[in-house]
Parts: sequence; C-alpha cells; structure tokens
Amino acid sequence: MKGASYQPKTDEWAIEATALVKVFGKHRAVDGVDLAVRKGTVYGFLGPNGAGKTTVIRVLATLLKPDGGSASIFGHDLGTEGDEIRSRISLTGQYASLDEDLTGMENLVMMAKLMGYRRSEAKVRAGELLHAFGLEEAAKRQVKNYSGGMRRRIDIAASLVVTPDLLFLDEPPAGLDPRSRNQVWDIIRALVSGGTTVMLTTQYLEEADQLADRIAVINKGKIIAEGTSSELKASVSTGTLNIQLADAADRPQAMRIMEDKLAVAVHSSSDAASLTAQINDSFRVADALAELARQKIAVSDFSFGRPSLDEVFLTLTGHAATEDEPQPEEGAS
Repeated sequence: MKGASYQPKTDEWAIEATALVKVFGKHRAVDGVDLAVRKGTVYGFLGPNGAGKTTVIRVLATLLKPDGGSASIFGHDLGTEGDEIRSRISLTGQYASLDEDLTGMENLVMMAKLMGYRRSEAKVRAGELLHAFGLEEAAKRQVKNYSGGMRRRIDIAASLVVTPDLLFLDEPPAGLDPRSRNQVWDIIRALVSGGTTVMLTTQYLEEADQLADRIAVINKGKIIAEGTSSELKASVSTGTLNIQLADAADRPQAMRIMEDKLAVAVHSSSDAASLTAQINDSFRVADALAELARQKIAVSDFSFGRPSLDEVFLTLTGHAATEDEPQPEEGAS
C-alpha cells in the first residue's frame, strides 16, 4: 500500500495526479505525489507538520503552480484549464475568511452576490445556508461575536454558496467543540450524499476514521501509505495488546515473558502496571497470557484489538498528528 496505484479513468475520478512536485527554494515540499480520488467520496489526507499536505491541496486548487508532474480535476488539466477547474471547486481553509464586522447574513449575501446571484436570490440562498448550518438565530449578529463553532460553520457555509463538485476542507473541525464537530460531520456526509467529492486534511484522526472512504498518509512530501481505514490498520499490525498487572512490581518480569512469547517489542507507559505490544501473530497472545499465569503473575485486565488510526499514523510517520504545516512563502517558489 505504499503510494497510490491506479489506472486513470477520467469518468470515475474527481482528482488524478501523477508524480506531482512542488519546490520552495531547495525544499521539495511535494515530492512525486500520486493521487486518485473517486467522485462522490470523502478522501482523507493525513500527515505531520511540514509533510506537504496543504501544499498539495493548494496546488490542486490552482493556488500554486506545480513544478513537476501532472494532475487533472474532473478531467480538466491543471496546467491549461484552471478556469474550468475553479468553476467546479471550493476551498475552505483553517481560518475564517469572513468580514467580522458584518453579520452572518450580510457575509453570506455578499458572498452570493460575488458568485453571480441577484440580490433577492442572494438573500434566499443565505437564508437556506443559515438554516442548514443551524445559524438562523445568529443571522443578524456580527461574526466577531460568534463562538468558535459558529464561526467555523459559517465559514464552511460561505464556501457552499454555490455547491461545488469538489470541496477541499483544510482542518474542518479546528476550534470546534464535540457537538459542533459532529454537526460539521453531518454536513460533510450530506454533501457527499448529494454528489459532492470532499478532500479533507485533518489532525483529528477519528474524523478520518468516521468520514473518509479512503485515506492517504503523506510524510516529507511523499505518499507513504494509502487505503481504507481498515487496510491501513491491517498494514501496521494485527492488533494491539494491552495488559494491566495486578502488581506493578511484576512488570520487569512480565515484560521479559511477553517479549519472549510474543516475539515483538513490549512497551511500558507512565502507568507502572501497564504493558502494551503491537501483535502481528494473534495466536501468540494466549501463550503469553498462559505463561504469565504459570509464573504467578496476576493480570487484572487485558484487551486485544485492532490498532487505532492514531497508532497507525504514529507507526507510519514517526510523528503524532498535529496541526497543519507552516507554509513557505509563495515567493520562494
């Protein structure tokens, strides 16, 4: 699953990219990226700080010119058909792009008029979006007085004044409380059910797990893994074994026994009675537990299950998921 392997079929794909490169000075921010995003799906794009994920988004959204490779959006060539591409996409970044001194209604009406709506039509569309995003009561309130969750929702609403065929979402849950985050998830699902393709970057791996049909992991400008959430988890290990000892004093001996029986590294944590291991052979788990019992080492609790997407991410990249990477100055390109 290293990289993205596919046979391009333009009628099936919203995004096709081959060997995409973007260079800033001596830094290859994007280094030979291949992508294939099927129409009407959610495609998760994960990577640690500086991995290149937002640079890829900006290139695909025609905001940056690639320095190598090729790409198409709905069959339109990135290098020669930028106007056609821009007419079918929308990009929502991490930070609100609204006028904070205007009300929510005023912002959406202004955006709709910029997109070609007549004033009466703009008011109707703004009202529809305010209702859809649960912001009707805040319609006449200045955006600077919105909560973080409300600001994020109206920013996404502004990007949907004209429903795009392809929506790039950069960190959609940034700054949201759990309730608001779930509302945004519902909005994303509704968009996709209506035929919109969504490509999202996120530091909330639960979000990718919940929403994404496929996920690409990028690190140092290269795609290092791609697949469904289940495929990515299976590629790392069969599962994660967590053991809680009844007596923390038994941990050194228990660790030696487990490493011998499991034939993998066993890790301790800040909990002096806890041990964890990534297991490739599930049949060894019973042997390890039985040997602990023979050695009179009491286990108060244990669990064995598939690794979380967070564990997959850490294993693949060597980094925890963090907020989006700082962008080089465009002048450096």
